[in-house]
Amino acid sequence: MADASNNDDTLNGEAALARPYARAIFELARAAGDYRSWAESLALLAVVVSDDAMRNLLDNPRLTRNDAAQLVIRVCAEDIGEAEKNLVVMLAENDRLAQLPMIAALYNDFRDEAEGLVEAEVISAQPLSEAQKSAIAEVLKQRLGRDIQLNCSVNEDLVGGAVIRAGDLVIDGSAVEHLRQLHSALVH
Repeated sequence: MADASNNDDTLNGEAALARPYARAIFELARAAGDYRSWAESLALLAVVVSDDAMRNLLDNPRLTRNDAAQLVIRVCAEDIGEAEKNLVVMLAENDRLAQLPMIAALYNDFRDEAEGLVEAEVISAQPLSEAQKSAIAEVLKQRLGRDIQLNCSVNEDLVGGAVIRAGDLVIDGSAVEHLRQLHSALVH
């Protein structure tokens, strides 16, 4: 259990470091009226700095921070603009290039909130029909008061039912959870 707590602490620490950058980028995007371009650029930068080979290069102690920034900029080439290049330089100067995946995730959260969108993850034991997906999205929209984007996946280990996560809301209607509750009730 300590591992999960440490992992949560690590994620919270990463979020705390990344949040000011994500907020500033979001404010730039809002002022420009273009959330999509920044989302795409941040997604690309996050993939680049997360690549194992790139991580090995960026973690080399002989590589200066400026060299690290220029390496990322060269890899992204024409796919990023001047503002994104300036961001890479600033992140490198502050030794925060590794924060790009978290910055991208937080930026997307800010964007979704501004656009009135909630991303919901639905994990089901069987593939969902379009009617089931629509019904879930409609119920969540009524409950949360925002538009819903469903990301559906299948996990046969659930045996039956589904687990739904939307922001802070978690609904565990899986057969595994029902069996766990039944077991707990019988034991106590």
